[in-house]
This record gives sequence, structure tokens and C-alpha cells, in this order.
Amino acid sequence: MELSIICALAANRAIGLRGELLYYLPADLRHFKQLTTGHTIVMGRKTFESLPKGALPNRRNIVITRQADYERQGIEVFHSFEEALEACSNDGEVYIIGGESVYAAALPHADRLCLTHIHAIPAEADTFFPPFDAADWEVEQEENFEPDEKNQQPFSFVTYRRKSC
Repeated sequence: MELSIICALAANRAIGLRGELLYYLPADLRHFKQLTTGHTIVMGRKTFESLPKGALPNRRNIVITRQADYERQGIEVFHSFEEALEACSNDGEVYIIGGESVYAAALPHADRLCLTHIHAIPAEADTFFPPFDAADWEVEQEENFEPDEKNQQPFSFVTYRRKSC
């Protein structure tokens, strides 16, 4: 199993405000769909509940929650990050899609970071991507984009691979 974290984060590592994304970037949404389709995605309950149509199609949806009786159509529920990770240990590629506490739990285990760096700082945010040491990672791929009629902020898709020990 390859464990990848996928996230769009602002220059100050901000990722959300009141359960919503900070910026609307259609190119990032397409990138997310392209990378995660056909794979397992793992998320916290709040991230799942922020999805407009529930479980994402053509993906195995795993939700982590402390709520003992939590059930929704199209998802598998686990009560800890460790349980969720064990449940998908035979899957080829697993993407961690949020939120903040799930990213923090996954970061020490991640093989790859698929980050959209948004070159802006929001006026307000209440959710942040955990800090990580850039020295532990090498850039595998990077694409930079200027704002356009659909994407109001400049951004970069950067794929990092954890350096070998």
C-alpha cells in the first residue's frame, strides 16, 4: 500500500473555515478527482459531511469517527486512524483527504504528499495542515499556474516523496 496525503493549502497552511474550502479552484477539484478515482480515500467525519453529495463515486470511501453508531450510504466507518489503515492495508493506493486531525495522524506514515499550494493567505481560517519538515521530502513533480477566469488564485501542484532513511 502506498499512503498519499492530498490537500489544498494556503501559504500559511490554512485549509478550511467552518467546514468549507477556503478557495474555489476548479483545476484543483479536477486534479483531486483524477488522482483519487479508482482508489481508497480516508477522511474524518466532518470532511465527509462537507461533501455536497456524500460518498465520492468510483472510490472506496472510509470515514473515521468516534461516533459508535455512525452510518451513511456508500462508506465504511472506523473509529481510529489505525483501524482504518489496517482495513486498507491490501489496497494499492490510499489517499488521506482530511481533515486536520486525520492529516496529523497520517503524516508520519505517508509515503507521498500531493499538495496544491495556493499562493495566498486567507483573511480567516480555522483549520490547518500540520507542519512538516521539508528536509524529509523531495519534490517529485511541480506544476505552477497563474490565475485565470476560473481559478482566481495562483497555485502549484507539488508532489513530494518521502526521502529514504
